[in-house]
Amino acid sequence: MTTNHHLAPTSICLFRLSAIGDATHVIPVIKTLQNKYPDCPITWLIGKLEYKLLKGLPGVEFIIYDKSAGWSGIQQMRKQLKGRQFDVMLLMQLSFRANFVSWFIKAKRRIGFDNRRAKEGHRLVINEQIPYLQNCHVLDGFMQFAEYLGCDEKIMNWDLPVNVEDQKLADKVLSKSKKNVVISPCSSHELRNWSVAKYGELIQCLVKEYQVNVILTGSPSPKEKAFIASIERASGCAVKNMAGQDTLKQLWCLLKGADLVVSPDSGPLHMAGSVKTPVIGLLAASNYKRSGSYQFPELTVDKYPQACHLFLNKSVNEVKWGTKTEFPGAMDLITIEDVLNAVNRVLVKGK
Repeated sequence: MTTNHHLAPTSICLFRLSAIGDATHVIPVIKTLQNKYPDCPITWLIGKLEYKLLKGLPGVEFIIYDKSAGWSGIQQMRKQLKGRQFDVMLLMQLSFRANFVSWFIKAKRRIGFDNRRAKEGHRLVINEQIPYLQNCHVLDGFMQFAEYLGCDEKIMNWDLPVNVEDQKLADKVLSKSKKNVVISPCSSHELRNWSVAKYGELIQCLVKEYQVNVILTGSPSPKEKAFIASIERASGCAVKNMAGQDTLKQLWCLLKGADLVVSPDSGPLHMAGSVKTPVIGLLAASNYKRSGSYQFPELTVDKYPQACHLFLNKSVNEVKWGTKTEFPGAMDLITIEDVLNAVNRVLVKGK
């Protein structure tokens, strides 16, 4: 399809269902589009969990797709979209499920990724493509969609609305007399997690040498709660274990009020950066230049090059962009000393 891709859109449907970290990357894209086209209505087709964080984003209509509901989830989505056709759909997801579900959305212009990034039937459900961008961060790849539509000024703003109740939990948990360090130790993939023993030792150092208030966070899943409870026991310190006790909005407020966050490649890693809290990313199973903290890359403990060499017998420059090194032992390449060196860049001992 040949078109003037800078033509002002009359309506936009943004398709990005998951995950939490990726959803935070979409926020500045939306604000960039709103800045350029303030009168253009924007609809975001989003996952059920992700909506709990993004709910209330000004100027955005949300349509929730519950992937756990199977075909009935698609039927519910189609019911909400019945009789509607968008001028532009931005298909910002590459999975087969996303490509399949997007087919039920009517749009004149269906904009997706270039051929080199497209996979799992992506090219079959789009009629325009953004240009290839070599070795880019996920957020920069998303921002290409706004640039493709003629947005020449990027609005790098991640502000989200929260209410008084959301803030109350943070105010209760955060210390007013000590620095606050939030540790969110769980990723969506176990092989991206650092060990219980090392987290325990890190907490001991933080409490003894920096006299900080340590807060552990995680989802309500039994596996995560057990993992975090093990870390608490291993530390032998008085920490605040908030695993499963906060909503995503409350976690947003908690991260915003913290002085430092430590996390592997996970949603909270990107949430922390979004609220401008220094975050130490623990990455060995993925390339931080693609999926690490966008706001604080300099604080990343990066062992991905070593993992590529050890597990793939290749240099980091030889592996395909986006290759994961999710192997047992990869995260063990990260040492306590590595993390404390990053801590020293943010906190002062004894203060």
